[in-house]
Amino acid sequence: MGEAMMAASLKKWPGEGGLCLCLLLLAALRGSIARIHRLSLQGERRSEIHLNSFGFYTNGTLDVSLKNLTLSLDNVNFEKFPIGFSLLKSKIDGILSYSGNESDSCVLKRRSSSEPLTLFVMDIKHNRVVVKKYGEQKNLEVLERPKTMTKTEEEDKDRPAKADTLSSLKATTVLPSSDSSLKTVAPSKPGRFRRDGRKYTIKEQGGTNLQSNQKEKIPPQEKTEELKQNELVLGLAKINKSYTFYFHVKIGSKSEEGLYNLNFHNCYNLQPGKENAINILVEITEKNPGGYLSAAEMPLPLLYIIMSGFFFTAAMFWVYILLKHRYNVFKIHWLMATLAFMKSLSLLFHSINYYFINKEGHPIEGWAVMYYITHLLKGALLFITIALIGTGWAFIKYILSDKEKKIFVIVFPLQVLANIAFIIIESTEKGTSEYALWKEILFLVDLICCGAILFPVVWSIRHLQEASSTDGKAAMNLVKLKLFRHYYVMIVCYIYFTRIIAILLKVTVPFQWQWFYELLVEVSTLVFFVLTGYKFQPASNNPYLQLPQDEDNVEMDEV
Repeated sequence: MGEAMMAASLKKWPGEGGLCLCLLLLAALRGSIARIHRLSLQGERRSEIHLNSFGFYTNGTLDVSLKNLTLSLDNVNFEKFPIGFSLLKSKIDGILSYSGNESDSCVLKRRSSSEPLTLFVMDIKHNRVVVKKYGEQKNLEVLERPKTMTKTEEEDKDRPAKADTLSSLKATTVLPSSDSSLKTVAPSKPGRFRRDGRKYTIKEQGGTNLQSNQKEKIPPQEKTEELKQNELVLGLAKINKSYTFYFHVKIGSKSEEGLYNLNFHNCYNLQPGKENAINILVEITEKNPGGYLSAAEMPLPLLYIIMSGFFFTAAMFWVYILLKHRYNVFKIHWLMATLAFMKSLSLLFHSINYYFINKEGHPIEGWAVMYYITHLLKGALLFITIALIGTGWAFIKYILSDKEKKIFVIVFPLQVLANIAFIIIESTEKGTSEYALWKEILFLVDLICCGAILFPVVWSIRHLQEASSTDGKAAMNLVKLKLFRHYYVMIVCYIYFTRIIAILLKVTVPFQWQWFYELLVEVSTLVFFVLTGYKFQPASNNPYLQLPQDEDNVEMDEV
């Protein structure tokens, strides 16, 4: 529903303007539930679906509910082509360790692994889910239901007999039956279980005896299906032709902390030319002790509010300079001030948005819409301002050339498209096929915009270089030429750092320090703003605004 509304809004965008943008933002938010994920796929044919990545601290929890899984083929050998989930703790933070290395083999068919990996393999034949744990995740706590205490149990938890009874219960108990298959039994009454699976009689405080199942015979061990020590079984419910099951994972120790990647696998679709389309509804809730944010996102609300204060202070100081030197102020100076204020507002709303996500598990629509609007305006203003400064508009000329006008015709629509792509990516679940498509579109558009804004600067340098040898103002043109050259280097360094270096740092630092990427981007943006303002400040000694007194002392450097 949300994606359909977004597509409709995109079609109306050229004619409807700001109204359709607001509808787009609201539609996007309706389809997004942030850290409480709800992914519905119809006719899905991918063999592997990356559902989400999340950094867990100790006592963090992952709850996954698979609902209404329906298969298009009934005659599939699911022992040969299994279906289920994988939960992998990344060895290198941010990078899946098995992706690309064994893309042609099914992860669910692994018999052993040194990697920290947990598999949830659905056994369609026996209506169960076999959980296999390898590597460092052998001690990972996996339950069919989270351990919760009812109000009555909380009142009785201090009673010795009752507390002893409750502590002996497990979420699921595996009992071997006479048909040599394993069944999941969830006891409805308190009782004790021996390691061999027999239930024996205990006496409650009221004197009621719980009868033991003494008629059930335990078949010989060699006739039962054996489970390894690193495997357990969860229940799989079948309603009509759809399957449902639930599992709960808790990070119980510091050694289990890390960045976990949850994937869904349909191994039958790995065969060329063969597909088993499925319909699936997955609900995922990830939580850390401090809230719903991932470990790398927890510091972001504070980081954004602090950086918002820095940008607001810089904007106020810039306005003070403009008022102090009002006779040397151009329109582009006020445009630079507007950009700084818009950047501050964008970070402020970004911080508020993350605060509510951490507290509620989903954003508040009003604050999220304000963030998306200010983010879109900030992005457009940033590239327009850089391009105008690069062309020398208002400093050395007031009319743009035909080539420069074409650059603005290209850059502005691309920036609008890039921000729309960002909004759609933020509001789309990672498991959808549209997520990967819009992520690639955003990367490509951003790359084109970064390259496009460099052309006006290069053209200005070339124009000034030619003018320095033909007109009588060679000295002034050469000074401006040097300033343009320095500004060109600044732009290249800013783009190179924020688009490449910072991203490389993000995938190499530990999972809990990945917020450092956002810090580097915001600090580098602040430094770029300050240096741009310093070079183009409306002062009487600005090289753009004065002609050097002694032209003979100007060094004629070759550019």
